[in-house]
Amino acid sequence: MSKILLVEPGFPIPAKSKNHRDFLPVGLLKLASYHKANGDKVRLVRGDKLVGEFCPDEIKITSLFTYWSKYVWDSVKFYKKNYPRAHITVGGIYASLMPDHCKQSECDKVFVGVDPKAEASAPDYSLVDVDYQIVHSSRGCVRKCKFCGTWKIEPEFIPKKSIKDEICSNRVIFYDNNLLANPYIKDILDELKNAKCNGRAVYSESQCGIDGRLLTPELAKLLKQAHFLNPRIAWDHGYSQRQMIKKQIEMLIEAGYRAKEMYVFMISNFEHDFYEMLQKIKECKKWGVQTADCRYRPLNQTFDNYNPRVAQTSADYFIHQNWMDWQVKLFRRKVREQNIVIRHGFESYNRELERLGRK
Repeated sequence: MSKILLVEPGFPIPAKSKNHRDFLPVGLLKLASYHKANGDKVRLVRGDKLVGEFCPDEIKITSLFTYWSKYVWDSVKFYKKNYPRAHITVGGIYASLMPDHCKQSECDKVFVGVDPKAEASAPDYSLVDVDYQIVHSSRGCVRKCKFCGTWKIEPEFIPKKSIKDEICSNRVIFYDNNLLANPYIKDILDELKNAKCNGRAVYSESQCGIDGRLLTPELAKLLKQAHFLNPRIAWDHGYSQRQMIKKQIEMLIEAGYRAKEMYVFMISNFEHDFYEMLQKIKECKKWGVQTADCRYRPLNQTFDNYNPRVAQTSADYFIHQNWMDWQVKLFRRKVREQNIVIRHGFESYNRELERLGRK
């Protein structure tokens, strides 16, 4: 029997988002289940803190984005100082994308990729206070997009045929990187359509945008019947794709979704410049759908000091050669204001209406 300390570093996540589905340390929760099943004692902590009389034999630290590497290094330093006899392993996204850089943190081991032992275990939700569960119906992705590191961390696309026996909550959040690429997705959606937990229907949602190139009228109807909420379509490329994106939205509307509950996911501060991106969000406004904007950072970027309130340079955060600081910030503001208009049905944006919409 060993004592295992699982650590989520003190990432700069707003307090209200500590249990947000985009940041739940699901890898650590799976490790917790695995170690408990093997008779180990397990503790989970967030941030750098002492754990009373619990003196760990092993410390496993997760990582997220490469530009949050500082927080991982801080955790390694803290736990190495306070528990010098413990063996420290760092895993997760940053560790997998930049293992050599991660090793310089002076951890004892860098774990790259997905741990197959942990992957076979269900997350231990007793360690967190959430009202949902995380499900992977597949690992990897059939695409190799240059802005995404999934195909490097999970090089093999591995689909599941069923998730029926995994469902333990009325809210299921898919962590799939390409949900519709699963060749068994119709069967899985059919399972969700009929699934119940505690006598109530199960609702689902996807953390990532849907690959609309794989969407069909049949799949759109199955998503709706499966109580799938807030579908987000990925519009990763140029304005020239607008007719294709429009058709995907129309399929979802025909299936029963309202336009304003849909999102179009797009990447700013990347190859398509500010003016082309403005055209894209204007199309979204015409269609009555919201925009989910992701500010691009390179996969090897180890810092990000973005501040929307002051003028900055590339010394502070990554600014693509096709963009300027003021454009990055103006675009993000326009997306936010446009989403408020669509969400609340306003004619146009103003701050007073936004305040009223919150009440």
